[in-house]
Amino acid sequence: MRIKPLAPETLDTEVRYVHEEIARLIGHSQGQVNMINVEGALLGPFPPMLHYPQFGIPALTFLRSLDHHATLPKRVREVAILTVGGKLGARFELYAHEIMAEAFGIPAAVISTLAAGGSPFGMGDQENVAHDIARTLVNGHIVPASTYKLAVKLLGQDGVAELFFLVGGYSLIAAVLNGFDIPAPGDEA
Repeated sequence: MRIKPLAPETLDTEVRYVHEEIARLIGHSQGQVNMINVEGALLGPFPPMLHYPQFGIPALTFLRSLDHHATLPKRVREVAILTVGGKLGARFELYAHEIMAEAFGIPAAVISTLAAGGSPFGMGDQENVAHDIARTLVNGHIVPASTYKLAVKLLGQDGVAELFFLVGGYSLIAAVLNGFDIPAPGDEA
């Protein structure tokens, strides 16, 4: 780990407010995931975002908009996020979203294959196309016309746009996590 979590009492007023808002939001939406240490400091992508608020706060605003305006089914979103995390090897992203995927009923074998960067069997059509798009984008390729047309048919035009931004947002998170070598809780050693 190249950056340490920041205890809330060490933060200036503006950044402390952001810290408290994040803690409130994750406690509400991702309570199953350990994102706060024993000192009350945020874990995962949040320490770099709070250390560098000039970049982190705008990034958080964008990521929050992905949740606030979400229309895709939660399973579809989690498949896309795990595809990004698995392809890019973002340990904390995988840790958090393996837990969330399980909570939304995604089978363990599908979660395991996505986390390993593979293409699992046993997903629905929407989940499959979300995986195909996320994998294509993370690999640096243009989404094929046939895949795009199928995605629009299954997810709608707005759903496909949301998926593109979701993949971009979680690719950003993965880059921050990997750049700062942020582990999953318990893997700090």
